[in-house]
Amino acid sequence: MLTYIKWGYGIILLSLVMGCTTGKPTNVQPVTNFDINRYLGQWYEIARLDHSFERNLDRVTATYSLEADNTVKVTNRGFNEKSQQWQQAQGKAKFVDQPDLGHLKVSFFGPFYGSYIIFALEDDYSAALVSSYNYDYLWILSRDKKLDPAVLERYLNRAKLAGFDTDKLIYPQQ
Repeated sequence: MLTYIKWGYGIILLSLVMGCTTGKPTNVQPVTNFDINRYLGQWYEIARLDHSFERNLDRVTATYSLEADNTVKVTNRGFNEKSQQWQQAQGKAKFVDQPDLGHLKVSFFGPFYGSYIIFALEDDYSAALVSSYNYDYLWILSRDKKLDPAVLERYLNRAKLAGFDTDKLIYPQQ
């Protein structure tokens, strides 16, 4: 129970800091021709920039499912090696603009939303590069626990060119 509360506080803090920010970093453009139905399902976190609500977490996954009202249910889950407990947070996502643009807004707490920008995506939806409203948030996601090194290198280069400090990425154990 305590780990759910800790995760929840981190998500609340992020939500309050982000407020209703649906903007994007200067050099980040969402993918076009996006298909939410192909994006649904489980993703493994390959790399991330550090932030308090995921600190010390390994085996991190994000699972997306479509709700009846066309919002997307978001379930983030990770294992805290220090406490030896799973932590989980649930939220919802909506499109910021049109549904074929990889720019959503995600809420884990009430009316507070933050950007979720998919700015690189493999044609087969096997890997994604995701940002939020500023350069403090970056995730590399994969459908598999391991990502092809060539894809990882391409995503690292893309993120670096966009202005992210890729030297600070954390690579959680899967």
